[in-house]
Amino acid sequence: MQLRFNRTNSEIDQMIDDLMQKAGGVHHPEQTREMIIAALKAGQDTSYLADLKLLSNTMKEMRYTTTVFAPYRNKKKVTIFGSARTSPEEEMYQKCIKFSRLLADKGYMIITGGGGGIMQAGNEGAGSEASFAANIKLPFEQSANPIMLKNPRLITYKYFFNRKVAFVKESDAIAVFPGGFGTLDEAMEVFTLVQTGKTSPKPLVLVDDEEGYWEHFFRFIKERLLVMGFISAEDFSIFTITKSYEEAVQVIDDFYTNYHSIRFVNGDLIIRLTKVLTPEQIEMLENEFPELRLEGSRIELISARPEEADEPDLLDLPRISLRFHHQHYGLLIAFIRRLNTF
Repeated sequence: MQLRFNRTNSEIDQMIDDLMQKAGGVHHPEQTREMIIAALKAGQDTSYLADLKLLSNTMKEMRYTTTVFAPYRNKKKVTIFGSARTSPEEEMYQKCIKFSRLLADKGYMIITGGGGGIMQAGNEGAGSEASFAANIKLPFEQSANPIMLKNPRLITYKYFFNRKVAFVKESDAIAVFPGGFGTLDEAMEVFTLVQTGKTSPKPLVLVDDEEGYWEHFFRFIKERLLVMGFISAEDFSIFTITKSYEEAVQVIDDFYTNYHSIRFVNGDLIIRLTKVLTPEQIEMLENEFPELRLEGSRIELISARPEEADEPDLLDLPRISLRFHHQHYGLLIAFIRRLNTF
């Protein structure tokens, strides 16, 4: 039988409905039904066992990720990347401890890779109760650090891609300390996701050492990528480089001064705020960021759209809407920083 996601599967649809009712406690049954259909279709379409194992393990890992993070949905979190080989005696290890401790004092929780080096420093500074660890199974280097070893917020992944989803999806900001291939891979993915709008806008802070690890990186970006036209000048809004852990915390904190979150509804970009903008402030934003809007459109004060009813805790927030030009996600970061000054 050729299964379909719409309700044309006759008795199979009824059996799935009965199964969910029998299991009980199923939230959003239509979405759950589609996942069951997808699993059945995978079983029909795929005879190669390794592929089915990958699909199954991916679903299990992501389900567990959601379970661990769900109770802390309303707590802001910062993901910290950096080298597993940084020792406790080094400047950057101690700087990371101070950075994460200051964030925890301000009410943030910390997400690290759960290993040693900068990851351990992040968990150490925040403390076990304010920490998550997204560990990875490796034949070397990566075992859970002692702060997170028996923590209920320790998740050990088989697949890097699931781990990367957790790092970005669950965080409100990213801080990257100097590191090797893995650190650069994680940083570049966040650059790409923000630049292309595949993740919500969030501050990305590159915390530098005294030798200018990130300054060298910035020089390469400016002198090669920008000059050769591979990126645009507005993409420099995506990140901030600083040697000061206090400034790094301030950059993260300031990003949420007025900005709360975004959502697209029927082609409109909805920006939720913590306080209402005045008509004069909206006019200033329109004049300063004309490229952000599609031609002929305006920035408007609106109330919550009916489509936002699935986020009931956000319905009372003030918001603005605009017809967004999707080539300007770097500029959107600058726009958010500007509206945070009001």
